[in-house]
Amino acid sequence: MEARMATVRRVTKETEISLTLNLDGSGNCSIDTGIGFLDHMLSGFARHGLFDLDLVCKGDLEVDAHHSVEDCGIVLGEAIRQAVGEKKAIKRYGSSILPMDEALLLCAVDLSGRPYLSFDVKYTVPLLGTLQTEMIHDFFYAVSYAGAMNLHMRQLAGENNHHIAEGSFKALGKALDMATMYEERLQGAVWSTKGVL
Repeated sequence: MEARMATVRRVTKETEISLTLNLDGSGNCSIDTGIGFLDHMLSGFARHGLFDLDLVCKGDLEVDAHHSVEDCGIVLGEAIRQAVGEKKAIKRYGSSILPMDEALLLCAVDLSGRPYLSFDVKYTVPLLGTLQTEMIHDFFYAVSYAGAMNLHMRQLAGENNHHIAEGSFKALGKALDMATMYEERLQGAVWSTKGVL
């Protein structure tokens, strides 16, 4: 089977990003966004989704993390969209209820071609490391829209903000891994009554 990989570059006056994603990897990653906490989150996403992910971002962190975080989400979403291609014989839907100590996160995705984010996660601190917690929503928003997917994220329990954030990223990895798996019974067809996604 053909490797499902994509390389995306994005260069603006605010960021310069290069990302390579292999959906059929083994969880190897090399990530340098300049934001330590985001690197940690994306490592968890890749490892638990079994995606190979290489990402380098040079952004205007002297301003704040906003442009870097949002643009990394855009580039990751675009890479996911490109790597799944025509979506023939993939399961399309994926979900995960992921526990991380006291935190419990639910993530569900539909690689429908229609972007939508529903996000119900609460943070009680403004920063995790140097990452503004409000930017976590914007990251997932960017992934969902650039990736043309429905993405639902729910916090079912949790008090520790680090656990809540990390559970979210790992849950996305698990859900996306499920959604991109092949379903042999489809015999190469797209899982839609329309015939296309």
